[in-house]
Amino acid sequence: MRDRGPAMWAVCAVMAAALFWSSSYAVTKQVLEDVGPLSIGAIRFTLAALLLGVMVRLSRHRPARPDPRQRWQLYLSGFLGITAYFILENVGVDLSTASDASLIVATYPLMTMLVELVVFRTRMPLVRVTGVLLATVGASLVVRNGAEVGGSSRWLGDILLLLGGLAWAGYNLLGKRASAGQDAVSVTYYQTLAGAAGFLLASLLESDDWRMPGATTSSLLVYLAVACSVGGFLLYNYGLHRMASSVAVNILNLVPVFGVIGAVVINGESVRLAQVTGGVIIIVGVALGMIERGATAKPDAGGSEPSGTATARTAAEVGPVPDEPKRLHRPRMR
Repeated sequence: MRDRGPAMWAVCAVMAAALFWSSSYAVTKQVLEDVGPLSIGAIRFTLAALLLGVMVRLSRHRPARPDPRQRWQLYLSGFLGITAYFILENVGVDLSTASDASLIVATYPLMTMLVELVVFRTRMPLVRVTGVLLATVGASLVVRNGAEVGGSSRWLGDILLLLGGLAWAGYNLLGKRASAGQDAVSVTYYQTLAGAAGFLLASLLESDDWRMPGATTSSLLVYLAVACSVGGFLLYNYGLHRMASSVAVNILNLVPVFGVIGAVVINGESVRLAQVTGGVIIIVGVALGMIERGATAKPDAGGSEPSGTATARTAAEVGPVPDEPKRLHRPRMR
């Protein structure tokens, strides 16, 4: 009975992270009306890096500073998982819809799994192959629906969102190698620092369009930085430290569900039957792709890790099982 309380808090923490990350698509769609996609990333992650830097400085149990090689690996993973991924996501959402983004991001775990399969040559059980195929079919339904309803721009946006999944996969692989001996806050700080620097440089391309955002847009930017970039990762890692990583990843499958609801409620988007069908197929495929050898799994040992790192470590435990960035991944930002 004594273990039930902490376990319930852990589940609630991961569900809250999924909710924050899923809301980022609808919120970003709103902010894009006043701020360019590259400038959104620069503001969001600069604020997040400043907040994380304060948290690292105030930490009483700060780990040893990573060595130069480890630090550069963290920086590179941050560039891939933040700068490259969110540029693709923000531009993709700008061209497409928040609901499309939420459903496509559901394929990111399986995309990471495929990249790990190629890199590590890990054998994939038949059930996971089935999951990959189902998720691919679901994604194709969502993308094809975007082309039919929104024309070439929406189709291009969906493709950019899929390419974002490859950037997230690279973040997962590098994060696995670079996080040894570091806690969640430190790893996330170094990655966010690199991601913010990359976005600040990229945002110069939009300098001619810079203007002071209004109060509503500014508050949404703060929400993206504090809730999605900092809060989401820390909540996820709190839960991940207290449960099996495979369980945490499965909870993140709620991201596309929350995301579509947010797109309908916040942005007033309509959801067509093809999107719903594609989303259901994606979720079934992801669920099949994450089936473990055992029905239960022990909680992870050691310190908590950032979302992408923990996902890559799950792959080492039970096969290549990736995360969101946002997931999302993520999904995963989610």
